[in-house]
Amino acid sequence: MISVLQRVREARVEVDGQVIGQIGHGLLALVCAERGDSQAEADKFLAKMLKLRIFQDEAGKMNKSVVDVAGGLLIVSQFTLAADTSGGNRPSFTQAAPPADGERLYDYVVAQARALHPQVATGRFGADMKVYLMNDGPVTIPLRVAPAAAATGA
Repeated sequence: MISVLQRVREARVEVDGQVIGQIGHGLLALVCAERGDSQAEADKFLAKMLKLRIFQDEAGKMNKSVVDVAGGLLIVSQFTLAADTSGGNRPSFTQAAPPADGERLYDYVVAQARALHPQVATGRFGADMKVYLMNDGPVTIPLRVAPAAAATGA
């Protein structure tokens, strides 16, 4: 599972000109399930995202998590994060999970996030979305959780 996390002052997602998800201060998570990912990778990703200390404490150091600052989460599916640009000028997306698997894992991440965090908004899987954000810092963190077999070298 691959993600780009952005600490935001505010963010929103629109589909067909309608706002379908928005948050104030918190994290925008662009999320892509890759081939071989399972609920185990989704759980690891969510745990890391919720605990990642990228918000400032009273001394101005990045020492607090989104949970610590009671920030919102805006979780948006984005299969293009799996782009492979090594073979030419047109990206290949063969490492992205097939759409049915990607949607299942995205829905799982959202459901688990809602069970663990009080403020979760989303985009819409497979939709043509417009994402607006005010990056805070700016702070943008890539996060990748490899499938268990890949992580152990098996």
